[in-house]
Amino acid sequence: MAGAPPDQRRALENVVTAIEAELRRRLGGTFTTDELAELYGRGTDWCTDLAATVAPDAPWAWDARTVADAAFLRYLRDARDYAGGRRTEP
Repeated sequence: MAGAPPDQRRALENVVTAIEAELRRRLGGTFTTDELAELYGRGTDWCTDLAATVAPDAPWAWDARTVADAAFLRYLRDARDYAGGRRTEP
């Protein structure tokens, strides 16, 4: 997202924020990296659908490889077993 043109960043950020909110709804505030990975493994089509709803006039913001991956990465940092790039043991 950092390399996106400035005029596209607001829509991208809005979509990523919406996906993060949906991740919070689906996983809650306490989750593990495995739970997040399992959700990602089930597919990210829902992220594309959400992106089209949040930014209907910004098709560049519907690319799951960009917005879903960014949202999952940001949300990963809140996993209870995440420790700055490595997983902690319970």
